[in-house]
Amino acid sequence: METILNFLHAGAFYNFTWGNLGMLVVGCIFIYLAVAKDYEPLLLVPIGFGILIGNVPFARGLNIGIYEDGSVLSILYSGVTQGWYPPLIFLGIGAMTDFSAMLSNPRLILLGAAAQAGIFLTFIGALFLGFNSQQAGSIGIIGGADGPTAIFLSSKLAPSYLGAIAISAYSYMALVPVIQPPIIKLLTTKKERLIRMQPSRPVSKRMRILFPIIAFLITAMIAPGSIALLGMLFFGNLLKECGVTERLANTARNAFIDIITILLGVTVGASTDATRFLTPESLKIFALGAGAFAIATAAGVLFAKTMNLVLRNKINPIIGAAGVSAVPDSARVCQMMGAKEDPGNFLIMHAMAPNVAGVIGSAVAAGVLLATLG
Repeated sequence: METILNFLHAGAFYNFTWGNLGMLVVGCIFIYLAVAKDYEPLLLVPIGFGILIGNVPFARGLNIGIYEDGSVLSILYSGVTQGWYPPLIFLGIGAMTDFSAMLSNPRLILLGAAAQAGIFLTFIGALFLGFNSQQAGSIGIIGGADGPTAIFLSSKLAPSYLGAIAISAYSYMALVPVIQPPIIKLLTTKKERLIRMQPSRPVSKRMRILFPIIAFLITAMIAPGSIALLGMLFFGNLLKECGVTERLANTARNAFIDIITILLGVTVGASTDATRFLTPESLKIFALGAGAFAIATAAGVLFAKTMNLVLRNKINPIIGAAGVSAVPDSARVCQMMGAKEDPGNFLIMHAMAPNVAGVIGSAVAAGVLLATLG
């Protein structure tokens, strides 16, 4: 009888709480959105199942939980808490990113920079709600819509809120097709959405090779705190563009990034133990994250409209929304919005310019915050 009671006390039913039930429902919703709605399935399926893993309750001391030192999940989670999964993700992103659209029309870089306003305005909002400066900086980076960067910065500045910040960042990245279209339509006129931009000029191979080297040196000197992220991003891009390391580039942008994405997604999901995750602070983080993403989208669109006041060759302000770092989903949303107004208007290549600029911009912003607040 004592053995049976010990077994029951260690099991899920004895330790089950309403919070666990709520998080299990959230995990199932994530999986549903990924499978039924095709919202970032490569992220939401691992995260959703990770939430299920992290919210099956058990008696502490079995050395199986993600917060128990020495457990398998804890060892895998160290890539998140110590911040070495995000740079590896950036390596893969660099190996699959084409910066040609940005290099052919450098003025569009400004749209990626403008979208980072969401980061700094949310930082101020988080301070107003009672978070300290380090926590506010980590929350603000959600406005960049860049999950790896959010994880990297929060692991350094606010590890106690890492799970909430990571889930918030990835949730809003997945909901780009839902959040951005209403904001774009609200801030633009039909005439503006019909603007056709001039075709991009070709970019030489020499420029594509030199760009990751020069861009890394410039950005690293401006924001040394971003060296780990931008170093791997531009290294991956050099592997792609130099033409003599195709095997390495192919590995980085396929099998390697897939492995890291699986590990990161599952462990971030598993970190959402209801006893640690369901707090008033987490709800504030989700609210601030939504505001950050909306502000970043609006800032990019409004800055494009401002640029049109002085430009002869007008920019379709729709592509300003692509200044957030959700690559390439935000650029796809811009293409969808443009095609809805004019089926012959192809915006995706133009939108990729602020989109990849946003990746660089959010990493630089994270480096600035890390240097300032760390």
